[in-house]
Amino acid sequence: MSMKWWMEDSLTRKKGRVMRSLGLLSLCAALLLPTGCSLLPNEEEEEVLPVITPPTISKKPEYDVKSGAIENKVDAVGKIMSQREEPIYFTEDGLHIKNVLVKAGDKVKKGDVLIELETKDLERDLRKKQLDFRQQELTMKETLRKKDEMDEIEFEKASIVFEEQRQELADLEQKIADGTLRAPFSGTVISINAQKGGTIKAYDSLGIISDTSSLVVAASFSKEDLQKLSIGMKAEVDINGIGVVNGKIKAMPAPADSANSGNSGNSGNSGNNNAPDKDSIDKYLIVELDKWPKDLERGRQLSVKVVTSRKENATLIPISALRSIGSRTYVQVVEADGSKREVDVEVGMQTSTEYEILKGLTPGQKVVGR
Repeated sequence: MSMKWWMEDSLTRKKGRVMRSLGLLSLCAALLLPTGCSLLPNEEEEEVLPVITPPTISKKPEYDVKSGAIENKVDAVGKIMSQREEPIYFTEDGLHIKNVLVKAGDKVKKGDVLIELETKDLERDLRKKQLDFRQQELTMKETLRKKDEMDEIEFEKASIVFEEQRQELADLEQKIADGTLRAPFSGTVISINAQKGGTIKAYDSLGIISDTSSLVVAASFSKEDLQKLSIGMKAEVDINGIGVVNGKIKAMPAPADSANSGNSGNSGNSGNNNAPDKDSIDKYLIVELDKWPKDLERGRQLSVKVVTSRKENATLIPISALRSIGSRTYVQVVEADGSKREVDVEVGMQTSTEYEILKGLTPGQKVVGR
């Protein structure tokens, strides 16, 4: 019995030691686990590379082939003008302005005084010349009585002197008369830039008078566009502050050579010997309105559009859908399965945004843009 107890006790002690050993190993493993990595050399972190997305090829736009109206047109800016207007000016130099009797906007009648010059010195000279001429008249009468006794050449010289003095007197009278500027016709003073006391220059414009009872629409088209226009064509006039008014072309501008022919004879003269240029209505295309708006005054700005050609039910594509190589003109047509094929086309009218296709396409198809 004692032997059995001793053996069991011995086994029990061995078993206890084994268990304690296992416990110590477990404790060491638990203590070493959190710090195990710190005992090893640090590894380099792997570099994170950005994801490279390959570029996407943009899809070219696709357009429907449509049916509709297409038109060619020309347009220009213009204004309301009078059929008769003229600059006003003096033909003498150096005189001073005595009175300005009108202002812009005034209504005047033909012959009304607009501006007066200071002519006191001229009038004094005139009185003296008139007295001198009276003396010359007496002398000439005496010469005529002695004509038969005089040498023919001497008599002719005396006659010439007398006529020269007569002409000087007439010229001075005319100069004084020209010191009063009168309205050349009934109308409205559009502008006036003369001031009392100012000194005039020959032919310098001092204002404009206009017959505002006879107004028209005047537009300035380019030479190329005028070749597409003719009298009677319909026009749309967009008047500032009023809107669009329909009309038709009434008159074409005079040819440039014809418009300038009136000044051709003055090409050798200095600027002071020529009348100032006026904004002649002959330089413009004239449009007659179907209905004249109320309160439409001279000078109002506007634009004029004229349709030169128009076609209904035309086959149309955007300009960006048409392609060309050399003499070949074609489009890319999108098929029902999404594939594309090239089709040669014949082009008709063209605008800034569309082409008319005469052959090669039908409305409802799709074409590829560039």
